[in-house]
Amino acid sequence: MSFTEPLAGLQIDFDNSYARLADRFYVRQGPVPVAAPRLVKVNTALAVELGLDPALLASAAGVAMLSGNSVPTGAEPLAAAYAGHQFGGFSPLLGDGRALLLGEVVDRRGHRRDMQLKGSGPTPFSRRGDGRAALGPVLREYIISEAMAALGVPTTRALAAVTTGEIVQREMPQPGGVLTRIAASHIRVGTFQYFAARGDVEALKALADHVIARHYPDAAYADKPYLALLDGVIGAQARLVAQWMLIGFIHGVMNTDNCAVSGETIDYGPCAFMDTYHPEMVYSSIDMNGRYAYANQPGIALWNLTRFAETLLPLIADPADAAIPEAQARLEGFAPAYKDALLAGARKKLGLVTEGADDLSLYEDLLGCMDRGNADFTLTFRALSQGDGAGARDQFDNPAGFDVWAARWHGRLAMEEVAAAVRSNLMRGSNPAFIPRNHRVEAALTAAVSSGDFAPFETLVAVLAHPYDDQPEAAGYLAPPAEHEIVRATFCGT
Repeated sequence: MSFTEPLAGLQIDFDNSYARLADRFYVRQGPVPVAAPRLVKVNTALAVELGLDPALLASAAGVAMLSGNSVPTGAEPLAAAYAGHQFGGFSPLLGDGRALLLGEVVDRRGHRRDMQLKGSGPTPFSRRGDGRAALGPVLREYIISEAMAALGVPTTRALAAVTTGEIVQREMPQPGGVLTRIAASHIRVGTFQYFAARGDVEALKALADHVIARHYPDAAYADKPYLALLDGVIGAQARLVAQWMLIGFIHGVMNTDNCAVSGETIDYGPCAFMDTYHPEMVYSSIDMNGRYAYANQPGIALWNLTRFAETLLPLIADPADAAIPEAQARLEGFAPAYKDALLAGARKKLGLVTEGADDLSLYEDLLGCMDRGNADFTLTFRALSQGDGAGARDQFDNPAGFDVWAARWHGRLAMEEVAAAVRSNLMRGSNPAFIPRNHRVEAALTAAVSSGDFAPFETLVAVLAHPYDDQPEAAGYLAPPAEHEIVRATFCGT
């Protein structure tokens, strides 16, 4: 295997704070070149946000960088070390097995952002893997991460996707691809677990200080900075998972190595958006026991945060056991923080501008009606946003239960003095019309992978960039799948 060298003429203003940590945090390594890279898409708006030139990224020199065939001046490529609980079982050594952090840029708003290549070749963490990515999962992450950003959910972003001109072997041979991913950082709960498992308190402290400086700077001024860090991560995860629940998103693989301490959604493997609402819904083909089902996500988030708290104990108090009561008290704050975030979003989805004591039960009772009536999650809430919400009734197999609920809802609305147009605008801005429907995503991926037709991918990305707009020209993308189009399982792709 050969590694790439810096490319003269292509320079990015990197400021690589993670690379300044000790060598045991990562392995320095360049990407492994690919045979015949070709650009699929550059995210022009994101490039501008990052202070990068989209035209340069789309040039031959840019495609060479985005594929891993060159390294821009200023980059310090590295594969990060981390551990993680995967479906409840602990793996003390995982790490970036098919990704490299090129470096960090400070965007136009002054925010530090990681630039990472996924599919850039094997690393010491590859565990006998080829270190490559198939084109399908690359495009899937591009579609869904950018849709999440448009929906207003904290997420990693996709800067670009390229094909490699090579075949990767999965269940079947597939064309290869490389994704350029942008993130607030790639530091995970599993990163902390890696050093905790080794008893490396010095590294834990350096990592915690780095995260405080990067993501939770106010914690540095707290009486107990590492408890304040725990508070910050708990709050960020509570808000994030509440947002997932409010749009019917199922992550599918909420392992601790997929839990970013920044509070961003990360790693779009077997994720999915629900069509028909059922709380026990699972799409991930590897989640055979439903551990990460839709309704389980808040509880799993707390489980992951408990693992994070365990890693911080030696930083909070000496001996570490003395920190357990304080950490437990902070973890008890997850449930109310999650409830507050969920309720705030639920009120907007229902068009409520004041606070009523029974608002959460009103929202949850609607979900119960949807479950029993096999109603589409997205279309039901969007229909509620239209005038008096009468169209939502059509989503139910048997609308009798919905009729009872709707009478309660109208009674609650009558308690507020809000103009109908104002309420409708509030709801339309909280209830998307367009989501990455699983059958639409699969159709776009099949066209791209099987025949090199990227038009469906381009159209889907364009539609999903404006999820709250009506887009009459894209009305076909509103519809749930026909029976023969239903996607019942999604796949990780690694």
